[in-house]
Amino acid sequence: MFTKLQIVSRWVIFTIDICLSVIALLFAIILQNNFIIDTIDFLAFYKAVVLVIIVNSFVFYSVKTFAGIVRYTSAQDSFRILFAVVLSSLILFFTHALAIVITGERVISSVAIITYTLFNFLMLITYRIIVKYFFMYIKNANLDKRRIIIYGAGEAGVATKRTFDHDPKINKTIIAFVDDDLRKVGKTIDGVRILDAAQLEDLITKHEVDEVIFASYTIPSERKNQVVDICLENDVKILNIPSPEVWAKGHVTTAQIQNINIEDLLNRKTIDIDIEGIQNQLKGKRILITGAAGSIGSEIVRQLLKFETGLIILCDQSETALHNIYLELEETHVNTNFHAFIGDVKDQKRMETLFNTYKPHYVYHAAAYKHVPLMEDNPAEAIKTNVMGTKTIADLSVKHGVQKFVMISTDKAVNPTNVMGASKRIAEIYVQSLNNSLNNPDLIFSNGLSYLNDSNIKPITKFITTRFGNVLGSNGSVIPRFKHQIENGGPVTVTHPEITRYFMTIPEACRLVLEAGCMGKGGEIYVFDMGKSVKIVELAKKMIRLAGLVPNQDIKISYSGLRPGEKLFEELLNDSEITKPTHHEKIMIGQVREYIFNEIETQIYQLLNHASSGNTRQVVRQMKVIVPEFISKNSVFEELDAEVPVEESPLK
Repeated sequence: MFTKLQIVSRWVIFTIDICLSVIALLFAIILQNNFIIDTIDFLAFYKAVVLVIIVNSFVFYSVKTFAGIVRYTSAQDSFRILFAVVLSSLILFFTHALAIVITGERVISSVAIITYTLFNFLMLITYRIIVKYFFMYIKNANLDKRRIIIYGAGEAGVATKRTFDHDPKINKTIIAFVDDDLRKVGKTIDGVRILDAAQLEDLITKHEVDEVIFASYTIPSERKNQVVDICLENDVKILNIPSPEVWAKGHVTTAQIQNINIEDLLNRKTIDIDIEGIQNQLKGKRILITGAAGSIGSEIVRQLLKFETGLIILCDQSETALHNIYLELEETHVNTNFHAFIGDVKDQKRMETLFNTYKPHYVYHAAAYKHVPLMEDNPAEAIKTNVMGTKTIADLSVKHGVQKFVMISTDKAVNPTNVMGASKRIAEIYVQSLNNSLNNPDLIFSNGLSYLNDSNIKPITKFITTRFGNVLGSNGSVIPRFKHQIENGGPVTVTHPEITRYFMTIPEACRLVLEAGCMGKGGEIYVFDMGKSVKIVELAKKMIRLAGLVPNQDIKISYSGLRPGEKLFEELLNDSEITKPTHHEKIMIGQVREYIFNEIETQIYQLLNHASSGNTRQVVRQMKVIVPEFISKNSVFEELDAEVPVEESPLK
């Protein structure tokens, strides 16, 4: 009943404040007269009342003491009232002093004014606090309330509690804060105790907790996963506060405190990169990003915008996706110089126009076809984009004097079992062998690089390859698919009960790409530390439980079988490769086999001819010649593995 009371008019609050000021004056006069009513000069008192009403009406209206909602009184409201009371008392004192000088009549003593000030502030604050806690009591008295623990007793935790306090429609009560900082344990915030986070499981059981809200941005992912497991075992719902940017803008509502995402649990601590080194290399440079509208390409663009680059060229063949990222940049980076260029990386003439027009200093090559099942069904298209597209951009980079070419590769290029992975491995081989050939002055280039015979062209391009696994939230990633299936009531489809994958966030991967590109001297294949592999079925189960459902009860998990070309386990290096460390703990250099450029280029020309003719069988056979470790799995191309002699491979 009380929670449905309408917020009263501010003029009612104004009237109450004036009345309390008069009562405070009365108390001050009574106290001054030692509680002997007969000694009070009521005529002087009436004059003092008129003076107090006039002065306080002016001050309270000017300071807007009545503007706040009483049931949500905050420290800011208290400071406003204190300022108003002190100001009105000073005006009262000087006005009374002036009246004494003019008329010689004393209405109220200085002692009474001081006492009145104290009483006035006390009454104005006390009644507000009583109203606030009355409504809080009524709100929390409901037996239906969901019982909440807030994990984190910092600024975000306090803001979270007050967000709930200010929403009368929320049927929740906060029973405690918990924090890992033992210095906070035992203290209180707005009457709510801070308890030791190590006792969380006992607290959940003892107080029959319904929800735990993560209200801190500094909780390590390992600890967060531990807490989530505890909550899931006890059927406790887990919520998460929005990003710091949302809090900073001040547009926070209880609706923004939502279920925790699986991405939050797979995140690792922020990776440090050499900001100064990257800045020194990229400052004022023209930078081309191919595949700029994709998951990785668009994030590389966002990361590059943090540096003082000259011009950023966004190249992609997808008009709608490129338009979307362009609009985003226009809204968020008004003073940045960037340009959207529609074009296909395998279109030689269009790409030549791009290089002639913008003359980039750096190229980040993220354009690729990446979906394993689709490329297994369309090998020729995989070759055209992933191999010919890479070759086109790489050759033009050499011709136009690009300083660095950074290629985005994949862990599926290691011991490939599918067309997509093998096509990316061939692209890796081409750019690495091309880099090595540029450092060999005695090398005679074949027709594809005949322009190097021009004495005016001095090949300076350094080719660097970065290799990493799955990225969270990328287009076609398993996590968005699982979310969609859970929202639709299931089933959640997993290909195999034992399948595992490495995961990395998109921003994390792109930071490492920039760092690797900065440190690369040419010819390296950088391998990123992907952390621990994740079992996909366990990932699916956790996502179902995070949605408040029970796996195989509310949402069924079904197994569809490995798709064509799919592995059970991904690798970052093949059996014959080793790594050596770099100065960055998350980046290693893969010691991979090397190829002779002229021979590999000849083999790639044969591959491209097969792709152009649409001869799928010959395309895959030639891929197996170039990449002898390419052994098909769950694929119609398995029969070709026995046909390809190992000696045909152009290995050095």
